[in-house]
Amino acid sequence: MFKLLQTFRIVYETRNFSQSAEILFLSQPSVSHQIKQLENELGITLFQRNGRQEIVATKQADILYQHVLNLLEDWQQTVSELNHEINQQELCRIVASHTFSNYCLPKLMKQLVEKFPEISFEIEMQNSLEVLEKVAEHKADIGFMEKPLTTEGIKRYSILKDQLVLAGKKSANLWLVREETSGVFYYTKRYFNEHNLTVPTMEIKNNEIIVAMLAEGIGRSILSKRAVPENVDYEELSPSYQRDFYFIQRNHLTSIKMNQVTRFILDYYEGEEINN
Repeated sequence: MFKLLQTFRIVYETRNFSQSAEILFLSQPSVSHQIKQLENELGITLFQRNGRQEIVATKQADILYQHVLNLLEDWQQTVSELNHEINQQELCRIVASHTFSNYCLPKLMKQLVEKFPEISFEIEMQNSLEVLEKVAEHKADIGFMEKPLTTEGIKRYSILKDQLVLAGKKSANLWLVREETSGVFYYTKRYFNEHNLTVPTMEIKNNEIIVAMLAEGIGRSILSKRAVPENVDYEELSPSYQRDFYFIQRNHLTSIKMNQVTRFILDYYEGEEINN
């Protein structure tokens, strides 16, 4: 059954039997057979087949997926505890959005590393939507993002305020913009609408590249005040362009250490708000 559930997870996430077969190093018929076997054992339909490649998850599959993620995490935690004498360090996977990663996370990590020397931290940078997806899919333990996104099984906390500004030369006609799934794109689009702007844009999927280009005198951009280089002019935007940084975690955290880490982070940023 455990093997069938692992196969189900991959099929659910890819919605494609061929891709799932490649990931699992199995033949496509083997993957299809395992899903059919799981459906027979559970007495439910997990996927509707709309063709040879396209599949659609049923409501029952949505429910099973959340439970499977928790089950697999419980199993990984059990293995980790059994091997504790061999591997003393527990892994904490952190995924954070671009601005938070560059300008807030290093200060936090200094505290976490000192507080939890028995934990090995792994850090990944993604845009806000990908942060949510990775935490929801148990591919990361905790996350930080700049967009008020949420989904089933996720707790979200507002931890910091972030003021956005318009940076770059006023004479510049080119605008440097992030991709649609980034946290700042919404504000850039809103600014364009409010000022009836139709201007040349360059999409850049990395905040640091935008910062570096602004420092070279290229274009204009809306970004965090924290990110503006010293040699770049900027103008304050209205309070409506102040956003939140969010901390997210799953409802289901089996590890005592992971719960301690999340509690420490929330307490840390509560202190930051008071000090600021």
